[in-house]
Amino acid sequence: MPQLTRRNLLKSMSLTVGGLSVANLLGARATANPDQPRATSAIFVTMGGGASQFETFDPKPDAPVEYRGEFRAVNTALPGVQFCELLPKLAAMADRLAVVRSIHHEQASHIAEHIVETGYDLINVANSRIGDMPSMGSVISRMRGVGASGIPGYVSIPRHHGYSSPHWLGAQHQFFAVDSDPSQEPFAINNLALSDKLNVDRLKDRRGLQSSLNQTQQVVDRSGAAAAIDQFSQQAFDLITGDRARRAFNIQTEDPRIRDRYGRNTFGQRLLLARRLIEADVPFVTVRMGDWDDHDDLANRMKQRGPMFDTGMSALIDDLRSRGLERDVLVIGMGEFGRTPRINAKAGRDHFPAVNSIVLSGGNYRMGQVIGATDRIAAQVTQAPYRPQNVLAMVYRHLGIDPATTFNDYSGRPRHVLEERKAIAELV
Repeated sequence: MPQLTRRNLLKSMSLTVGGLSVANLLGARATANPDQPRATSAIFVTMGGGASQFETFDPKPDAPVEYRGEFRAVNTALPGVQFCELLPKLAAMADRLAVVRSIHHEQASHIAEHIVETGYDLINVANSRIGDMPSMGSVISRMRGVGASGIPGYVSIPRHHGYSSPHWLGAQHQFFAVDSDPSQEPFAINNLALSDKLNVDRLKDRRGLQSSLNQTQQVVDRSGAAAAIDQFSQQAFDLITGDRARRAFNIQTEDPRIRDRYGRNTFGQRLLLARRLIEADVPFVTVRMGDWDDHDDLANRMKQRGPMFDTGMSALIDDLRSRGLERDVLVIGMGEFGRTPRINAKAGRDHFPAVNSIVLSGGNYRMGQVIGATDRIAAQVTQAPYRPQNVLAMVYRHLGIDPATTFNDYSGRPRHVLEERKAIAELV
């Protein structure tokens, strides 16, 4: 870090972090509900691309091979319930999980992520890059705000590529992105450090800097540093660079045995970082595991991805329990849809929104059950149909947020956090 005095910092330094400017960060703290309890949190693992129900939580061992695929089904800790053989660790702790096999919707393209991120169908396809509605993470940031650690209330590991916009909730409720790979050494959040190349003399034009920040609301340079404007920005600088925030991100201090348990790979270490962040009072962390879009060569792809998912998720659930956090933290694993029942000519499965299996753990909900069912080839839901909106409703419920809450959109029209907000009855 450059050798700058506090006086110079007050006059000349500012910081932009992830997708947030410093002014936005303090704005998030200012607009948070001061009466909102902060004991609960959620880790939302997005299985980007859409995971196959057959190769995860709804195998069909009695179906013809062109439907069931090449993997066996294995028994779980729940009598009569089987998972795919690629998930043996999760199968062994199925009594601490809730699997919903009956999630469905109608959107067969990847814009279905909009439903998972916001609880709303994407109506204006012209907005396919940013979406129509505020994301769940931005809503949670608006309602819960910045915690004592100074870390924003919505952290994305890594950066979301779509549908994470705060829209009318305000740019201060954009995600804080952690793009660095925590499995690599050394791991550092570059956004939290001042650039060694920073030239303070070039950054004294307060008016020009403010204009730049307002236009971009992004990291001003690639090292995450920009010119400071005033004492307000200095407060944010102190907030973000405080000891508690830095300790949360310093994954190198974690017991090596715990790091090994999560898996020394990008996904496993991102889950571990998520656990450290929720311990630092962050209410909502998303961890994206992409590449589930297996239109071809599904079996070989799953042989790589399935064990990583199994190891990382089971370690997270065990770790939360050992730390007494199992009831306080809700963990969700969910993609935007399932996959087609019949294996295609490229040995893969295509998009299939009619059936999707998801997994939950913790959150003081009723675990040790499978909710919903599908037919013999997992082509349609036959029991307890639910939609992605119902899953989001359970996240909000756990975090003490009423999904009937309204915020005015750009036109002044009040918009509900969720229009469809029925709870998954079997969980409560």
